[in-house]
Amino acid sequence: MHGDAQEGGHVDAQSGVQGDAQSGMQGHTQSDAQDVGADAGASGASGASGASGASGASGASGASGASRASGASRASRVDGSDMASDSDSSSGKAAAHTGLGGAVRRRRRALDLTLAALADRSGLSVPFLSQIENERARPSMRSLQRIADGLRTTAVQLMAAADDTRTALHVVRAQDDPGLATDTGVRPLVRGNRKLHALEFTGPQHADREFLHENDELMYVADGTAEVHAEGRTLVLGRGDTLYLAGGVRHRWRATGPDTRVLLVAVADGADH
Repeated sequence: MHGDAQEGGHVDAQSGVQGDAQSGMQGHTQSDAQDVGADAGASGASGASGASGASGASGASGASGASRASGASRASRVDGSDMASDSDSSSGKAAAHTGLGGAVRRRRRALDLTLAALADRSGLSVPFLSQIENERARPSMRSLQRIADGLRTTAVQLMAAADDTRTALHVVRAQDDPGLATDTGVRPLVRGNRKLHALEFTGPQHADREFLHENDELMYVADGTAEVHAEGRTLVLGRGDTLYLAGGVRHRWRATGPDTRVLLVAVADGADH
């Protein structure tokens, strides 16, 4: 399905920028916190120096203690950002095991990865990833695809894992929360781990990612127009048109109108035939 490394959702530039912007803001927050810690360390060292001047050998002992404390503080700043972000507060722990953030965390831990390792793989910051896992930030589809790449899975599979619905009949309401950034323009039409995946894409979507699925897929243009590149051909689809894509066909697509609405339905990878 679209929306991930191999079958993930299609992204729009605006939602991607939002996700990256959130990431950047969190990075600055971490940097500011480190600067404050550094200032505090400098203040402590200054106090230790004053004590040394006042009391000779005793002051030297105090300076040694201050040096050890300063070293511990620096180590804490180096290791603590990932540890604190990974464990987080008890108030966020319950939310971290549900929804899209919980699915990301479970997958990361199953691979025995730290937040820092996932940050290196995805190009997103540790604070931003921590906020996603604890349901305090919503990723754009582009950010979710990058996370899925780092976790060796797909965005659609992460969204499916976010909902453990297993009932034979299940309704997805128009107002149901998809767990993504509000302006992403992507809505899952099927919840939970099913044999079919279905996504609705509304508004601008860009052909900046190639997809290759194990199983077959159907694209239906409900409104507007879409352009698909596959098998060396460029196909323009209008309202009411459908395109069947067999498994194994590399393709990319984009919406060519602001009011375009596209439905994608695919057999889940790994599903029994």
